[in-house]
Amino acid sequence: MNVLIIDGQGGGMGKQLVSAIKDRCHDVTITAVGTNSVAASAMMKAGAHNTATGENAVVVGCRKADVIIGPVGIVIADSLFGEITPSMALAVSQSNAKRILIPVNHCDNLIAGVDNKPMGALIEDAVNMLISLI
Repeated sequence: MNVLIIDGQGGGMGKQLVSAIKDRCHDVTITAVGTNSVAASAMMKAGAHNTATGENAVVVGCRKADVIIGPVGIVIADSLFGEITPSMALAVSQSNAKRILIPVNHCDNLIAGVDNKPMGALIEDAVNMLISLI
């Protein structure tokens, strides 16, 4: 199974996702795409099998992924302080992959009905969803 993790800014969420998935899901290939080089580097250091940076890497990765995981902003153009381009959001939204979107109330996108859980709990929920898909 090919899992695409998309993250931006400092890559902290992506780093935690890569680590948690590597610990619990041994039959997946993790491709991590950062919207910037800092995020990509963080996910690479966490042990992603493949890493890349930028808009085209997101678009290509979405074509090859079975599951896409990242903050909910990856489907919203101009989110993550402008790091998610319209082409990136469209590629994630139109991908045939299953999407596991982590609800993060940042960057002017507020999600009603979602408790403000600690990031660790959100990561755990996302990994459990991935395991249910495997």
